[in-house]
Order: sequence, then C-alpha cells, then structure tokens
Amino acid sequence: MPNRRLPAPVALGGAVAIGVMTAIQARVNGVLGVRLGDGIVAGLVSFTAGLIILVAVTVAVPSSRAGAARLWNGLRTRHVPIWMLCGGACGALTVSTQGLTAGVLGVSLFTVGVVAGQTVNGLILDRLGVGPSGVVAVTPGRVLGGLFALAAVGISLSGDALARAPWWMLVLPFAAGVGIAWQSAANGRLAQRVASPVTATLVSFAGGTAVLALAAALSVAFTGMPQALPAEPWLYLGGVLGFAYIFLGATIVAHTGVLLLGLGSVLGQLVTSVIIDLLWPASAGPALWQLLAMIGVAVASVIAALPWRRR
Repeated sequence: MPNRRLPAPVALGGAVAIGVMTAIQARVNGVLGVRLGDGIVAGLVSFTAGLIILVAVTVAVPSSRAGAARLWNGLRTRHVPIWMLCGGACGALTVSTQGLTAGVLGVSLFTVGVVAGQTVNGLILDRLGVGPSGVVAVTPGRVLGGLFALAAVGISLSGDALARAPWWMLVLPFAAGVGIAWQSAANGRLAQRVASPVTATLVSFAGGTAVLALAAALSVAFTGMPQALPAEPWLYLGGVLGFAYIFLGATIVAHTGVLLLGLGSVLGQLVTSVIIDLLWPASAGPALWQLLAMIGVAVASVIAALPWRRR
C-alpha cells in the first residue's frame, strides 16, 4: 500500500462519511430488528448481505484476489497474527446492538453511547500502538477531545432516558463503541499487512457472519423463530453500508489514528442521527435540546483533537 499520507482534512472527511453511513445503518438495522422481533437475527441478515457483496468483489477484482492470496500465505507462515482477524467479532457486536437498541433508543442516544466506548478505547489503542499508524502520543488536545465526547454522553443521560429504557440498552452501545475502536485498529493493521483493504473487510465480514450465525441460532433456540422477513428493500441496505464504511475505515485509519477516526465518525453520526430522529422519532429518544447540545459538544471534541500545526 502507498505510504503517502492523506491531508488531515481529507482523512477527517472520510471519517465523517463513515459516521453518516453508520447512523443510517443503525436506523435501518434497528427497524429491521423491531420488525423481525430479534435484533441478533437482524444483524445476521445485515452481515450476510455484506459478505455476499464482498465475495463477489474479491472474485471479480484481481487486486482483491491477490490480497486474499497474501492473507492465506500470511496465515500459513504466521506472518498474519490471529488477533488481526478479530475485527469481525466486534462488527457482529455492533450490528446486534443496533438491532436490539437503536429502534427503541433512537439513533442519537445509541450514538452517544458508542461515542464513549470509541473515545476511551481509541485513546488506549493509539497509546499502545495497536493501530496501523503506530504509537500516537496522548496530547492535551486528544485528551480534551475525549472529555468533550464523554460530556456528550452525560448530556444524553441528563433527561429521563434511564426511565424510558432499561439500563442494558444504554450499556450495549458503549460496548459497541469499544468494539468499533478495536475493529478499526485490527482491520487497519490487517489491510496494511496484506496490502488490501478489501481483503481486510472480507475477513471482518466473514468472522462477523460466523459469530452472528451462532448467536442467532442460540437466540432462536431460546426465544423462538423471528417474524417473517419484511418486503421493503431498504431494510436490507445495512450490509451494503457496512461494507462501504468498514472498507473506508480500513483504508484511512493509518492516516488518522484510531481516536481521530472515531471522533470524525462521531461527528458524522451525531449530525445524521439528529436529522433522522427529528424526521423519525423513536420511543425513548432524547429531547431536542439534548440533540443540539450533543452536536455542539461532538463538534468541540473533533476540533480539540485535530492535529493542529503551529505556523
């Protein structure tokens, strides 16, 4: 892969685009989970659609086939460690959480829980050098950006969200955020190792589909069969969006670091989430003043964490 570094505004724009797609996917998968009566099965449907697309792309594109061959050789020679293949499990957690909670909490409240998990784990992973950009120093701006992001979570819980939704619905988005930060780091390192973001995305979807298939089987065994699949085509766009933003994340995380990728995507998520929740409110979503305050704090978090250079 080329070593040329993208300008910070370009890389941040890609991160914001990831957030936009993630917010739309959260509502799509959330509604699909409500319609099926099983958020885990909804996640499996979403991941399976994305996996089908990726297999087709890998077969059709020569560079993707070459990346798959490098992955196979890397696994045989142990040049590719197992932990780089674990991003898919975190993706499975994310789409399951969307299906279980986003349809009830609303996309905005779901997103701020993700913000907290991404921020905390992003700082840790960057400091440990887990991501493809190596060790990233914990600067005052990055810490301030993380604190602003956590403040957005506090604002989201300042109303009566805890009274309108069970506590586990608020914990799961935080866990999903922790997983998203790890997924970004693992997929970015794998894309770097095999010189193919498509291959890294394929591995992520294959692993996530396997985890979700097992989880869905257990869910059906304990709670019964889900409702019939709905006929509306837009409810199956979650897999397409997942393919797009995981591929984009694996491509640009080496230029942003895990934390800045997370904060940029948070900005895109929150702005898009507010628009979605204003047009299509959820039963336990936040009030308007909370939506606006969360956007303001999220913008501040990204500005504070940007790698400003002195003239």
